[in-house]
Amino acid sequence: MLVRNILKGVAAAATAVVLPVAEVLANPTTGQPVDWQLGFQRAVTPVMEAIDNLHFYVLILITVISLFVLALLLLEIFRFNQKRYQEPSDVTHNAVLEVLWTAVPIVILVVMAVPSFKLLYYQDTVPEQVDLNIKATAYQWFWTYEYPDEEFEFDAFKLEPEEAEEKGEPYLLATDTRVAVPVGKVVRVQVTAADVIHAWAVPALGVKMDAYPGRLNELWFQVDEPGVYYGQCSELCGQGHAFMPIAVEAMTEANYEAWLGKAREEYARAGEKVRVADSGLSVAK
Repeated sequence: MLVRNILKGVAAAATAVVLPVAEVLANPTTGQPVDWQLGFQRAVTPVMEAIDNLHFYVLILITVISLFVLALLLLEIFRFNQKRYQEPSDVTHNAVLEVLWTAVPIVILVVMAVPSFKLLYYQDTVPEQVDLNIKATAYQWFWTYEYPDEEFEFDAFKLEPEEAEEKGEPYLLATDTRVAVPVGKVVRVQVTAADVIHAWAVPALGVKMDAYPGRLNELWFQVDEPGVYYGQCSELCGQGHAFMPIAVEAMTEANYEAWLGKAREEYARAGEKVRVADSGLSVAK
């Protein structure tokens, strides 16, 4: 009876763990983290796909290394133990082993470094043909987005818990205004800050860039499919750090043009705002 109860408990525990994981693997959610998630969020940009591929490649490599080290440890434990060898070995040097345990790690690091450097270059090199420019300015604690080619800007604040629940969006990830981009177009985001160091990061897009006061950094992405992709500020920017989400909505070309038409009317207030850099507040004239 005791054994049967133990087996039932183990089976129940295994079911509680395996079923949620299997559900996540079968129905991956794009754009936000989910319970029991394994690995990264599903990639929707070429950069994130390259990151995912490199991660998988390195994971296989370190798994092989770990298994090899485990085999050596087991060999040491079961073959060279005190019961089998009463007298310790007096061997102190082995030239071949010393060369191997120096050369092999170097080769492994080179094998890992080459694709890593290629990916870093790919991430940091903005394509010559850029279809959309966006400037993201960080404040404590919200983001201001400017579309310089369209001459309008808007602020994006987090949704309150009641608002997020009413709209069916994730609290601390959703914003009252989303950054809209067209699908299949190269988007360059210039990132800066008005007060302290922040960071603009969206995992599904494979982008993360620090925002420094007085400095302009840039990143790029090209979303492959429509959807809403969430991120957050990834630098400890103060007590409101957890309340600085990012929401990017990728739209079809037709929907983006429709959004652009409405945005020009709603947000085009050139000359109507004075940005107070010292306090990070917007004051209407």
